[in-house]
Amino acid sequence: DSMEALIHHFKLFTEGFQVPPGATYTAVEAPKGEFGVYLISDGTNKPYRCKIKAPGFVHLSACDKMARKHMLADLVAIIDSRTAQAKINFQKMKTILTNKHISIETRKRALQCYIEPVLMYGCEAWTISKQIKNKLEATEMWFLRRMLRIPWTAKKTNERVLNEANKRRSRVRTIRKRQATFLGGVMRRGKLEHLVTTGKFEGKRSRARQREKIMDGLATWLGPGKVSDILAGVKDRDLWRDMIANAYKQGT
Repeated sequence: DSMEALIHHFKLFTEGFQVPPGATYTAVEAPKGEFGVYLISDGTNKPYRCKIKAPGFVHLSACDKMARKHMLADLVAIIDSRTAQAKINFQKMKTILTNKHISIETRKRALQCYIEPVLMYGCEAWTISKQIKNKLEATEMWFLRRMLRIPWTAKKTNERVLNEANKRRSRVRTIRKRQATFLGGVMRRGKLEHLVTTGKFEGKRSRARQREKIMDGLATWLGPGKVSDILAGVKDRDLWRDMIANAYKQGT
């Protein structure tokens, strides 16, 4: 991580310059998308400062942008960050992915191998809402339209583009499959992850509509529609594998 490396080198550099002990580092967002890393001391001396030109930083795959209401990592910001990184990698491989002398099947396999892992990194923890689903499907179509060299002036619908690429939408289905596979291992272990996933808090629910959870989305996608049915089916490894395969084949 560049942020951690810079702070580490800055700390080593200032060891011989009488920096007050107990000084702390803080990251403060500056205007124009710059980040300033400040060394704040308890004395009256002018604090040392080092600026980093970056719109944000990522630490342990969690975006620094926070949701205002719930003080949780904003999933939309994380999806936007993943999408931007995937598009940058796509542009780096543009000469291969948009080359019409290479078959579309080979280019789709290259896309699946080199680009999709960047986009779907950490997707096992995503809650797929309607907004997130639209963003993922739009990104999928963005890749296909550029691989087929279809300009926006052609006015081709997404269904026509999918037919030309001999492909069906698979981004959300793949994420659901990975989530279900990850959930199966977690549930069968029966340890702390199982308690975190299925545990409940005492007290009353907050007003207004409840936030959708990963278990609710998987229950709808797998077919039973109830979380209790999922918890019962996940104990049988073969049954769980068949449920995932059927949902992936028929799902959207």
